[in-house]
Amino acid sequence: MASSALISDTQRWKDLKDHVEDIKKTHLRDLMSDVKRCQSMMVEFDGMLLDYSRQQATLETIDKLFKLATAANLKQKINLMFSGEHINSTENRAVLHVALRAPRDKVIQSDGKNVVPEVWSVLDKIKEFSERVRSGSWVGATGKALKDVVAIGIGGSFLGPLFVHTALQTDPEAIESARGRQLRFLANVDPIDIARNITGLNPETTLVVVVSKTFTTAETMLNARTLREWISAALGPSAVAKHMVAVSTNLTLVEKFGIDPNNAFAFWDWVGGRYSVCSAVGVLPLSLQYGFSVVEKFLKGASTIDEHFYSAPYDKNIPVLLGLLSVWNVSFLGYPARAILPYSQALEKFAPHIQQVSMESNGKGVSIDGVPLPYETGEIDFGEPGTNGQHSFYQLIHQGRVIPCDFIGIVKSQQPVYLKGEVVSNHDELMSNFFAQPDALAYGKTAEQLQKENVQQHLIPHKTFSGNRPSLSLLLPSLNAYNIGQLLAIYEHRIAVQGFVWGINSFDQWGVELGKSLATQVRKQLHASRTKGEPVKGFNFSTSTLLTRYLEVFFQPLLAVTLDLLLGRQVQIFLLILQLFYQGFSFPLVITYVVICYLVIDLFGEVEEESSGTPSSKDEESPGLSLLELQKVPYFDYAISRSVVCAVCLDGIQNGEKYRMLPGCRHVYHACCIDLWLLRRLSCPTCRAPLNITGSLDNV
Repeated sequence: MASSALISDTQRWKDLKDHVEDIKKTHLRDLMSDVKRCQSMMVEFDGMLLDYSRQQATLETIDKLFKLATAANLKQKINLMFSGEHINSTENRAVLHVALRAPRDKVIQSDGKNVVPEVWSVLDKIKEFSERVRSGSWVGATGKALKDVVAIGIGGSFLGPLFVHTALQTDPEAIESARGRQLRFLANVDPIDIARNITGLNPETTLVVVVSKTFTTAETMLNARTLREWISAALGPSAVAKHMVAVSTNLTLVEKFGIDPNNAFAFWDWVGGRYSVCSAVGVLPLSLQYGFSVVEKFLKGASTIDEHFYSAPYDKNIPVLLGLLSVWNVSFLGYPARAILPYSQALEKFAPHIQQVSMESNGKGVSIDGVPLPYETGEIDFGEPGTNGQHSFYQLIHQGRVIPCDFIGIVKSQQPVYLKGEVVSNHDELMSNFFAQPDALAYGKTAEQLQKENVQQHLIPHKTFSGNRPSLSLLLPSLNAYNIGQLLAIYEHRIAVQGFVWGINSFDQWGVELGKSLATQVRKQLHASRTKGEPVKGFNFSTSTLLTRYLEVFFQPLLAVTLDLLLGRQVQIFLLILQLFYQGFSFPLVITYVVICYLVIDLFGEVEEESSGTPSSKDEESPGLSLLELQKVPYFDYAISRSVVCAVCLDGIQNGEKYRMLPGCRHVYHACCIDLWLLRRLSCPTCRAPLNITGSLDNV
C-alpha cells in the first residue's frame, strides 16, 4: 500500500504550492461575493448542512485538492481500512472501529474472518447485563440496586465516553432513561480525582467498570486497586465480584484482580483507544446509564457516516472535504491550529475528545515508511462552547493569530426556553452568535467603515478587523443520540483522511511511550527515597534538583511540629540552619536531623518551658484534648477534601485508625501525630491557620 515517495514530491502537491500564492492575495470578502462558488461549497447529508464557503479556497482549490487526494491514493486507503487490511503497519494491526457500529448483517473481514458477529456478541452481552443492572435483577453484595457507576479508564477510554455522556445528559429521551442513576468517569491518578469521583457515593450501590485492554495500564490499575480497596473495606473482599466488572482482553489478569471473567467485556487489538468509544469501552458504561436502546441509536448514527464516507464522491463527502481542507490550511496556508467551537453546552467535552483523537493520530514527524517529513502534519486543536469562548479566546482569533475555526450549530435545542417579552428565545440568542461570528471573521471591519461611523481617529487602529480568517459551519438538525454518533464519526474519518493524504500512520501513538518509560525510573527513585532514605541519583541536574526539593518539602510539617512543640525561637533558628546544612548534602541526614531534634527537645524542653513561663505539657494536660472525640476511619474515606495521608508522617489513614481533620484548612492528621501539638497551640502545623475554637477542643 505504502510507497517511500512522499506526497510532497508529487506534481499535485507542487501545483497547490504554486496556487496558494494566488489565494493569499485574495480576500474572503471577494470570495464570498461569488454566489455560485458559495452554492458549490455547501453539502447536505441526512438533515445536516456543511458550509465551507468561508475557507480561503476557490473552486479551483477544491479541484486541486481532489487531485492531490487521488495522488495520495485516498480512495484505495479508505477501502483498505474498511476491508480489514493492516494499515497500522508499525503495530501490524487492522483499523476497524467502523465494525463496532456496523449493522448485524454486515460483513467486515479481518485476517479472513468476519468480525461483525463477534462485535454483536459483545453488544448483546452488554445489553443483557445492563438491563439486569438497571432493572435491579443484578444487585450488589448487600442486595441493594446498583444505581451509580464509576468508569475507570484514561485517554481514549475516558475522553470519548465522557463526551458522549455529557452530550446525552440533557437529551430528553436520555434524561428519562437515566432517571435515578449517575455515571462518573475516573481517569487521573491524582487522588483529588478519586476524591471527586466517589464523594457522595455509597459502595453498596456503586458498580465500578475498569477499562484497560491489557489490564496493565499504570494509572488505570492504580485507580482500580484504590476503588477495590474502597469497596473491600466497606463490604468485604468478596463484594468485589459483585461491584466491579472489566472491559479487557486479558482475562487472566482480570480474574487475578478479583473480577469474575464472566463479567469481562471484550474488545480487540484492531480497536485503537481513541477510536474505542463505540466498543464496550463506551457502550458498557453508557448503556448502564442510559439503556442500550439509546446507545444503539448512537451507534446507528455513526454507522450512517461510515457508509457515507465509504461511498460518497469527494465533492459530496463531508469527512473527505473536511480532511482535505485541514491539509490545505496546515500544509499550504501554514495555519498550525484549529478551534472547535460547538454552539451547544452539551458538546462541552467534544473539543477535548477530538483534541486527543486528532493530535495523537496526526502528530507525527515521519511518513508511514519512517521517512522524515519536510512538511508539517497535525493541528493544535482546542475549543470551548459558544458563547463562552467569545468571552475567552475569540479576541486572539479576531485580531491576533489566524486560526481556522469549526463552528458547530444545532437547529433544535435539547432544552428550549421561551421567555415572555424577550425578543428571541435563549437558543435563538445563542444561534445569533453562531451565524454572526463566521462573517465577522471573514469580512472583518475596515478603517473606512469605522470612519463612516465617526469612530475617534486614535481608536480606529484598535477597532479595525483585518478579516480574511477562515472558518466552516456544520449545522445539525438536533443533538440526540443519533446525531451525536454522526458527529463523532465525521471527525474520526476527517482525521483519517488527513493522515492518508500526509502519508503518515494515524493509528499508532509511539510519542506517549517515552515519557511513560522515564516515569518508571522516577517511580523507582521515589520508592527508594521514601522507604530507604536513598538520595536522588541517576538524573540530570535539573530533574535531580526538582526531585530533591519534592522529597524534602514532604518533611516540612514533621520538622515544624518537632521545632515548635517545646523549643524556643533561638533554638529553632539554630536547628533550622542545621536542617538546611544537612538537607544540602544528603537525604538520609535529614533523618539524623530529626533524631537530633528530639534529643535537643529532651535536653532543653523543660528549661525552655520554665523560661517562657508556659506550663509544660508534661505537667499539665489540656482538658479540651482529653474531651476530644476522635474520628475513626470505617473505610478509605477519600472524601477527605485536602489529603488522604497524614500531613505529618505522610502515612495513609488506614482502616480503623483515628484521625483529626482540622476545621477550615481541613488538613488531616493521625491523632497520635497531632495531639501533642494541640496541647500547646490551636493552629494547623502545616499551614498555620488558626482553628478559632472557643472553649474545649471538642470541635477540632
